[in-house]
Amino acid sequence: MIGIFIALLSGALMSIQGVFNTEVTKGSSMWVSTSWVQFSALVVCLGAWLLQDRSSFAALWQIQPKYMLLGGAIGAFITYTVIKAMASLGPARAVMLIVVAQLLVAYLIELFGMFGVDKQPFAWRRIIGMAVCIGGIILFKWE
Repeated sequence: MIGIFIALLSGALMSIQGVFNTEVTKGSSMWVSTSWVQFSALVVCLGAWLLQDRSSFAALWQIQPKYMLLGGAIGAFITYTVIKAMASLGPARAVMLIVVAQLLVAYLIELFGMFGVDKQPFAWRRIIGMAVCIGGIILFKWE
C-alpha cells in the first residue's frame, strides 16, 4: 500500500516540478533553469545524506556496469524535455504523453530484461492497457 502512495506522490510532485521549472525557464533560460534544478537537488540530497546516511561515496566506483552511473546526466535531459513539453503542450497534455512514454519504455525494459531487470513474459492485457491510455490521450486532446 505504501508503494502506491509513494508512486502517486511521485507523479504529483513531477507535475508540480514541471510547472515550476517551466516558469523558472521563462524568467531565465533553459540551461540556467536546468542547472538550478540539478544544483538544488544536489543540495537537498547532500543534506539528507548528512542527516541520515553517511555511507561512502567511494561505493559508487564499485557499481557495475559503469553506464548505470549516468542517471544524473539523464536527469538533466529529463528536466529539459519536461520543460519543453510543458511549455509547448501545457501541463496536462505533456504529463499524459510523458506517462504513456514511461509506461511503454518500462514495459519494453521488462519484456526484454534490459539493464539487469528480470525478464517478464509478453501479456496482451498490458498492450491493451497502453492502448486504453493512448485512447484517453486522444479523447482528452479531442476538441
